[in-house]
Amino acid sequence: MKSADIRTKFLDYFRAAPRNHREVPSASLVPADDPTLLFTNAGMVQFKRVFQGLERRDFARATTCQKCVRAGGKHNDLEQVGHTARHHTFFEMLGNFSFGDYFKKEAIAYAWEWVTSRDWLGIDPARITVSVHHQDDEARRLWREVTGIADARVYGLGDKDNFWQMGDTGPAGPCSEMYVDLREKRERGAGSGTLSLEDFIRLSEAGDLLEIWNLVFMQFDLQADGSRSPLPAPSVDTGAGLERIAAVMQNVPSNFDTDLFTPIIERAVEVVGREYDRGPAGAPYRVLADHARAVAFLLADGVFPSSDGRGYVLRRILRRAVRYAWLLGQRDPTLVHLTHRVVDVMHGVYPELEKQRAHIERTTRAEEERFLETIEGGLKRLDELKGTSVIAGEEAFKLYDTYGFPLDLTQLIAAERGQTVDAEGFERALGQQRRRSQQARLKIGSPLIKASSREGEWVAVKPKAKQKWVGYDTTRAETDVLAFRQQQDVVEVVLEENPFYAESGGQVSDTGVVKGDGWEITVEDVEKVDGRSAVVGRFGDRFEPTPADAVVNEARRRNIERNHTGTHLVHAALRKILGAHVRQMGSVVAPERLRFDFAHHGPVSDDQLTAVEEEVNAHVWENLPIATREMKYKDAIAAGAMAFFTEKYGDIVRVVDVPGVSLELCGGTHVSTTGQIGLFRFTHETGAAANVRRIEAITGPAAYREARELERRLQEAAALLKSQPEHLARRIEALVEENKKLERKVGELLKGGGGMGDGGSVAKIGDVELHVQHGDFDDRDQIGLLVDAFRAKHKSAILLLLTKGGRPGLHVAVTDDLVSRGLKAGELAGDLAALVGGKGGGRPHFASAGVGDVAKLPLIESSVAEVVRKRLER
Repeated sequence: MKSADIRTKFLDYFRAAPRNHREVPSASLVPADDPTLLFTNAGMVQFKRVFQGLERRDFARATTCQKCVRAGGKHNDLEQVGHTARHHTFFEMLGNFSFGDYFKKEAIAYAWEWVTSRDWLGIDPARITVSVHHQDDEARRLWREVTGIADARVYGLGDKDNFWQMGDTGPAGPCSEMYVDLREKRERGAGSGTLSLEDFIRLSEAGDLLEIWNLVFMQFDLQADGSRSPLPAPSVDTGAGLERIAAVMQNVPSNFDTDLFTPIIERAVEVVGREYDRGPAGAPYRVLADHARAVAFLLADGVFPSSDGRGYVLRRILRRAVRYAWLLGQRDPTLVHLTHRVVDVMHGVYPELEKQRAHIERTTRAEEERFLETIEGGLKRLDELKGTSVIAGEEAFKLYDTYGFPLDLTQLIAAERGQTVDAEGFERALGQQRRRSQQARLKIGSPLIKASSREGEWVAVKPKAKQKWVGYDTTRAETDVLAFRQQQDVVEVVLEENPFYAESGGQVSDTGVVKGDGWEITVEDVEKVDGRSAVVGRFGDRFEPTPADAVVNEARRRNIERNHTGTHLVHAALRKILGAHVRQMGSVVAPERLRFDFAHHGPVSDDQLTAVEEEVNAHVWENLPIATREMKYKDAIAAGAMAFFTEKYGDIVRVVDVPGVSLELCGGTHVSTTGQIGLFRFTHETGAAANVRRIEAITGPAAYREARELERRLQEAAALLKSQPEHLARRIEALVEENKKLERKVGELLKGGGGMGDGGSVAKIGDVELHVQHGDFDDRDQIGLLVDAFRAKHKSAILLLLTKGGRPGLHVAVTDDLVSRGLKAGELAGDLAALVGGKGGGRPHFASAGVGDVAKLPLIESSVAEVVRKRLER
């Protein structure tokens, strides 16, 4: 039975009456609202809040085929993948769920029917054994009554194997698992139902009894004291591994022999050109097939290779695959061809793969090429460390920092060679590097007021009052002082009605003025203190709080708002032009500019930047209204709002909506219509980190000033060239062509030996002529032509050319016959440069040195004869 048929049969079975389950599409591999998980690793993840009672659906029964990844956190068996029959990074989990509807009896009946009925899988019931929690007598009884299985084939296991819990507290319950006996019939014999518990455990651990389905019966609510209270509405969560079931139904010993993997392995064989060995020697092929699936699906779901979080796990998987391809002799990207095959095989079930095909292949290729540039050096360094039993942390860090080897890849290779790695030392070295990076990122100079220097006690003026943020609605407020703190001439003030924005989410703090009776503070910063915002400024006298007028610098705030809304528009435009893989990786929203970092595999072309800029401005000129509203986090995500996985969100979030263009979770301030942005212009595009690009842009008045400045420069250039701006390009083309003609004439002149300045001299030192000349050359090619002409015309001669151009220097040429006698231009240039504190060098027949100061040339000229004489006498 093909894997596609197994998947379809499962969903068909649970959808059909009388079971009537709602088929729910697979959730993304990136959990939408669960910061505790790197990846979706089970079918129940998308229903977690339902099981917790925090969310209700309009159905009580569900069935899914969920894509899953287990390659990070506690579910990390990466080093096993490829070396065992069942371990995978990516897999599909078939599941059926009951949310307070049916319970154990029905779940057991459904599982048994689908597995054993001839209408479905039709596995011989004699091959099935079952495990239950050793204290779950109810489940044991129901297995006997519902299925007719002998009690001797139902095995009781402890909490470690057969009790599931969501966390230290919350929903939990016993498990029941179905196993298929993979042994030959003669091995099973008539006594298969009389296995001892010890034999059952031994055979299951050996893989002869293969677990294919786990039924979780959520019936308890774990309390903080460890007690278990009955849940008011017991539920069911089941998971059946498609890869394992396919291996059983296709009667193959390994998941990698199923039709889920064989097309990928076959493609790998075509690319590599070596036969596949189903034994240990074939591990590299199995790694490649498994990792190609994980890489393709993770990229399709918006994960991008990076140095931390989910992106780091993806990079580890990808680089592990590159390393195994390297072991197969591959020196060019290999995984990219396999991800293409993954899309071919799987896009019918997961259309997002086809939609992201180009992005998957482009990003995979770029990552492979990047690692291939350094992998050889890293492997060579590991070979040099073979003699040590423990690879030092500093060495492991060097492999990571210089050669791109993730720690666990170093550990994997070390383990294959009988070595260990000092992981703690690695972490120390990594921490030291991070601290150095943080220090390097500090701006030169210091802020007007350093937050770290502020100390002292807060004085509460209205201790019971709460602060209210009013900055979304106004930039001015009549308010009272709730508390203040003063140290020397720096005062911090907490206002009851606060219109000042405190730096957050990339948006810089507001500035402005707070003025009371007899005092005024120019606000230079806004900081967060114990959940409240405090304005900070200088006040030389003793501060006496009174009712105040708080006024934000409105012109500055409006420019910040233009730039903040601009980041939302540019994010949407980048995703439209470059692809849905683009995700925000950081931003700075300031009054004078915006900076936006985003995940992307390479430089953005000029044409693409132009298209993005045009897209943003089109929305600006549409003058779209911008709506903001607060809503539940899960509702915002369900509505399609963009959330950033590095941010932490509460249950209630603020959503900024540019209708039909952008929907993002954001706490910053924005314009009320896109037309208020006025104009959007890019100023820079560059790389910020591996697979992270950075754009900078300006809006509104700054963009207008930039346009006027460019217009002024254009007018100035046109005037210099005695042309009109509209004809400037043609005028420059004519000048360039004229310059090329002149360069050709100069070249011909220099080849003929012309171009030497007046005042040259020739001296005889033995049988050698020493020529000293001066020139106003900056172009090294022109100097080279002149030197070649000299060497062609002379024998037993040396030329010292002293140049007075923008970079004063000396140039020495030696004819071939003198070079053959051991006289080298590089040595002469070095000797002469040393006279004025410089260094020189070059080839035996031609060398140069910088002089720095034109005033030093006479010393060189007066000394050259003696320097040459000494060299000739050696």
